[in-house]
Amino acid sequence: MNARLPSHLLDPSAVQSHVDAAWSRTIVPELQRYIEVPAKSPAFDADWAAHGLLERVLQNAADWVRAQNVPDLQLEVVRLNDAQGKARTPVLFFDVPASAGKDGTPAPASGQTVLMYGHLDKQPEFTGWRNDLGPWTPKVDDGKLYGRGGADDGYAVYASIAALQALKAQGAAHPRIVGLIETCEESGSYDLLPYVDALRTRLGDVGLVICLDSGAGNYDQLWLTTSLRGMASGVLKVEILTEGIHSGDASGLVPSSFRIMRQVLDRLEDSATGRLLPASFHCEIPAERIEQARVTAAILGDEIHKRFPWAHHDCGGATVFALPTTTDPVEGLLNRTWRPTLSVTGADGFPEMRNAGNVLRPYTAFKLSLRLPPLVDAPTAVQQLKALLEDNAPYQAKVTFEGEGAASGWNAPTTEPWFEQALQDASQAHFQAGCGTIGQGGTIPLMNMLSKGFPTAQMMVCGVLGPKSNAHGPNEFLHLDYARRLTATVAQVVARMP
Repeated sequence: MNARLPSHLLDPSAVQSHVDAAWSRTIVPELQRYIEVPAKSPAFDADWAAHGLLERVLQNAADWVRAQNVPDLQLEVVRLNDAQGKARTPVLFFDVPASAGKDGTPAPASGQTVLMYGHLDKQPEFTGWRNDLGPWTPKVDDGKLYGRGGADDGYAVYASIAALQALKAQGAAHPRIVGLIETCEESGSYDLLPYVDALRTRLGDVGLVICLDSGAGNYDQLWLTTSLRGMASGVLKVEILTEGIHSGDASGLVPSSFRIMRQVLDRLEDSATGRLLPASFHCEIPAERIEQARVTAAILGDEIHKRFPWAHHDCGGATVFALPTTTDPVEGLLNRTWRPTLSVTGADGFPEMRNAGNVLRPYTAFKLSLRLPPLVDAPTAVQQLKALLEDNAPYQAKVTFEGEGAASGWNAPTTEPWFEQALQDASQAHFQAGCGTIGQGGTIPLMNMLSKGFPTAQMMVCGVLGPKSNAHGPNEFLHLDYARRLTATVAQVVARMP
């Protein structure tokens, strides 16, 4: 007869079976229902409160959590107003007290809390979806659930509860667990800090944060995110005329607003290399992160750049693909995680091609997205960016930069021995491979807030956004097998919290 495992050592097969059943039976259908709702983040739906779509997905998630009947779980939708009395985006908060194991193992004595985090707001549709797919039309194909928001990161609340259920099913001792699910993340989480402040006493002494809103280097192992870039965004506008003028009459005398835009951006970026010129937008990369990048590069190799959908064309009978900034895997990882980068994500002042006559346009406006290294302060960067772009405009044109958002990045704290061992054991148990580490180029504002508020907490930042998952773009998908295994690893790690 097999001896029973101590409750902090869960039976991996039983955990995985329990999680798989939950995903198949209720989570996948619920996520399909979630994908159907265009619950865009407030930055992309100014009338979000009137439209009620964020409210709908929040209530659907709350109803599902209640239906799981998790013992002792308390759930509520928390609502706050801003200083002007306007409603903030709501959050879902759940609380499960610490529990002793059925085998007599006591609940963790430290009294620390595990905080589980996710969000339910979504990015807008974008274009270019596969003909048989759509952003609001869920479809399971080849083990992937397609649709906007499923992977980024509507699945998080469901996976968190499924992991908790797996703990309960095995009678495992576990610490107190709370959940915070917001609806403003894709807008920079500007509403989140007031909720964290309001709930701080109820959150308790957070010893472990589990954030399921990050990425994976592949679908073959657990990946721990060790850093996140910051972000600064805004609209740069160059005005040279008050109205459009016949280009034959004015061009050559009136400078093009687009050419002025190019000159202004040349102050910020070397267009030949993409390197940002101001030294203040860079930081020294910690030696530990460089070494982790080398290890990860050895695992992923060329897949670091090959996973993207590169444009290609025929050249003399051969297919030629567009090239990345570097094919060196270490440099590629560092470029997308620790070095600042400029992207132009939108434009205004341009008519559609079919309506573009011979007119010198009065202005050009670009929406800029500046990704910042984890150790650069984003609000300071926005101020420096505004001064750099607006001062001494060419031809005395009217140049304005209006910041729209800023969120500082995050560098993970030193990993404690118990946490490192728990991650490695969980990854081996459910993926038969060790846990990898990787920096992410995206931004999760909550992580910086929590690191400041709970400086001793361990951070399990992970997610399902692996190769080709394409969050924010067309054909976003959730890799279902990976999501199930990730859910099981979360249960394993929580059970090991000392």
